[in-house]
Amino acid sequence: MNSSLRENLLDRMRNTHQSSERNRMARSERDLPPAPRRQQARFEDLPEYKQVQAQKFASEQLGIANPFYRAHQTAAGATTMIDGRKLVNFASYDYLGLNRHAHVLERARETIETFGISASASRLVAGERPVHVELEERIARFYGVEAAVCFVSGYLTNVAAIGCLLGPKDLVIHDEFIHNSALAGIKLSGAARRLFKHNDTADLEHVLRTVSGDYRHILVIVEGIYSMDGDVANLPALLKLKAEFGFWLMVDEAHSLGVLGRRGKGLAEHFGVDPHEVDIWMGTLSKTTSSCGGYIAGSEALAAVLKASAGGFVYSVGLAPVLGASAVASIDVLEREPERTAALRRNGALFLKLAKEAGLDTGLSGGYSVVPVIVGDSLRAVQLSNDLLAAGINVLPIIHPAVPEGMARLRYFITSEHTEEQIRRTVTLTAERLKDLVERNFGLGGVDIDQMLKTLSAR
Repeated sequence: MNSSLRENLLDRMRNTHQSSERNRMARSERDLPPAPRRQQARFEDLPEYKQVQAQKFASEQLGIANPFYRAHQTAAGATTMIDGRKLVNFASYDYLGLNRHAHVLERARETIETFGISASASRLVAGERPVHVELEERIARFYGVEAAVCFVSGYLTNVAAIGCLLGPKDLVIHDEFIHNSALAGIKLSGAARRLFKHNDTADLEHVLRTVSGDYRHILVIVEGIYSMDGDVANLPALLKLKAEFGFWLMVDEAHSLGVLGRRGKGLAEHFGVDPHEVDIWMGTLSKTTSSCGGYIAGSEALAAVLKASAGGFVYSVGLAPVLGASAVASIDVLEREPERTAALRRNGALFLKLAKEAGLDTGLSGGYSVVPVIVGDSLRAVQLSNDLLAAGINVLPIIHPAVPEGMARLRYFITSEHTEEQIRRTVTLTAERLKDLVERNFGLGGVDIDQMLKTLSAR
């Protein structure tokens, strides 16, 4: 293509897509003084980087090993291998032990043989594969709703769906402890945002009654099982408010699919509610279904809108065929073997019971897939995790800013594969190691912060 043809083509493209933007920029630039010379910031000077370095320095001074990014040397389920040591593992989302199930592995191998690894394109143009349709139909049928649409990331699912469905004329009301991905989606949408007290439908009702403004749509977002606290959303109370106030209800089932309900069908089955009463079911494929990605399930119209307009679907590569096939195979096992869900619930209930008897603070947990042990102090939580690792147990701390300072915890993910002996030993060791840290006043309260800051500033 010669230069004149190229310039002509570029001009046509710009005139078609950017004329309004150019006019807006031209208007905004009228009569502006020359821009001052800018000094480009270094990443090393960013306060976020300095905070990371300060945390690293504090850990070094206190002799606390970094508990994050521990490299696993095998598939991580109820047990794992780290640095050549076999450990009891409470840091895996593989709730039903399907990650190495024979049927899942066989379906994955067959799919790789046929399709390779990647879909290699957006589904709209060249990335569509039969397994994408199969997975979406299976998810919809499992939920008992009309349709579903799958995304390549669970985080992206919330961002793309909320960002697509809501706009500046809308309002989102969410639980105060909702997942960060939902907050990112709300920010992208430009919608107004209000929150209500955690799992408190009375406070949600108060917020709804005080809403002022002519909003086009109102969306309420909750989680089925809350990922940090392990408690369950009160779906019947939410639906009662929905009938009165007329909002869309979105339920994030990342930690409740395969966990709640006799057959693992989630929050609706847990409460005996018609799944059609919830407008938007959202979930991830990386937990119960031992894959990766996310989904939205609901009406045919909802799925059609997302497939046509959600940027995270339209402009993203299709889900890797092997991941789609693995998720389908996991649903096969979940439907054939409901005893896995029953075993998970028994294990969760046992862990919660023993933890309470040992005097551990398990917060709001209902004893399902997530049981926190609230430690309070972030440094103490990190050290407790390291002490348990030395004793043969892998469990990770959750510290500020993921939770408020003073609410640091260890978060135990329970699976159907954990044995009673593993659970009893873990609870006993957790109580013993925490008691030792408390008696030694190990934590922020025992640190001379001023002296540490002086040392850091002198570096």
